[in-house]
Amino acid sequence: MLVPKGYSWKAAKARLPPSRAVWHLLRNTRFLLFVGLAGITLILWRSMGSAAGEMQRFYCWGPAKAPMQMTPNENAEWHGHMQTPVIFNHHRPIEVNESSISHVDLNVIKSTPKADANQERVLILTPLRDASPYLQKHFDLLTQLSYPHNLIDLAFLVGDSTDDTMAALAMELDRVQKTSDAFNSAMIVEKDFGVTHGQDVEDRHGFAAQGPRRKAMGRARNYLLNTALKPEHSWVYWRDVDIVDSPKKIIEDFVAHDKDVLVPNIWFHRYQEKNGKKVDIEGRFDYNSWVESPEGLKLAATLDKDTVLAEGYKEYKTNRKYMAKMGNWRDDKDEKMKLDGIGGVNIIVKADVHRSGINFPCYAFENQAETEGFAKMALRAGYGVYGLPNYIVWHIDTDEKPGNA
Repeated sequence: MLVPKGYSWKAAKARLPPSRAVWHLLRNTRFLLFVGLAGITLILWRSMGSAAGEMQRFYCWGPAKAPMQMTPNENAEWHGHMQTPVIFNHHRPIEVNESSISHVDLNVIKSTPKADANQERVLILTPLRDASPYLQKHFDLLTQLSYPHNLIDLAFLVGDSTDDTMAALAMELDRVQKTSDAFNSAMIVEKDFGVTHGQDVEDRHGFAAQGPRRKAMGRARNYLLNTALKPEHSWVYWRDVDIVDSPKKIIEDFVAHDKDVLVPNIWFHRYQEKNGKKVDIEGRFDYNSWVESPEGLKLAATLDKDTVLAEGYKEYKTNRKYMAKMGNWRDDKDEKMKLDGIGGVNIIVKADVHRSGINFPCYAFENQAETEGFAKMALRAGYGVYGLPNYIVWHIDTDEKPGNA
């Protein structure tokens, strides 16, 4: 190792204090006292710094009062100095394995204009009474529907029948459900309501029978609806048994309009001999689909609240605008009009309308019952009720005499 010129190890060592002098200093009382005091001071300094931080955390902000004795301003000042941290612990899902508990999520049930594409379920409802002559044709038309049959549920209510309606219905359902294109499900509801009037034209469509008949029909529809409607249904299609012809795409055509309540025009074919030839007379059938008139409102205001207005009869002059007298099947089938009353031969309803409590009054609601009362109730609840005057569904010819409407 190099040593600066003029220095040597002996010279440097000679300048250091002797070792006994160092030991004497270290053992000196004053020196030891100084070192002890310095250490104590350093320890106290460090401990006071950390204690100040802890004291800052637990400092009592606000007035020295109990919380219940503070004024609103003092309470706000007391709580406003900092926000309380919240740590969210996201738990695992709760698993419920009890078979008696079920969960229904109606938020996922939609009624959209593309029901077919969205795989929406349709419930077809048909009330029946002494209907055995019409069931074969009814099922022939149902099987021709182009809407996917695996998305269609059928439900029937048989009540107060005196013929073989139940047996004929069971046979037709068995025939249809054995095919490769069977419907998703079928239900038969049996319920008698004590109805005794006949099913011929005079009994069914006579003026005196209208009030009791419409009330009984309202009850039958409600029993069927409340029994058959399930959470998975998006649309409810009311279809009478005595329809003789309708478009195969009627479900797709109707849901594409995306209306709460929608009905077609109901006509019938009547064939008569004229000059040796059979002539087709296109008759107008359903006068229960109408637009309200000032005369109708004025008449209703004079009636007792329990009186049911029977539309299309000379006893009640309402001058309402009947959809049956409008339209033509050769014109635009998608033309729409607003309605205040509807008939029940063919109705397509968004299922949520029924779920909201809109049913078929079996009493006088705004002096209307059953389907006309249903339309009034839907309008009162803010839903839209529409008809298609150029979209024709063909009903059987009931051989009624002219003059009722």
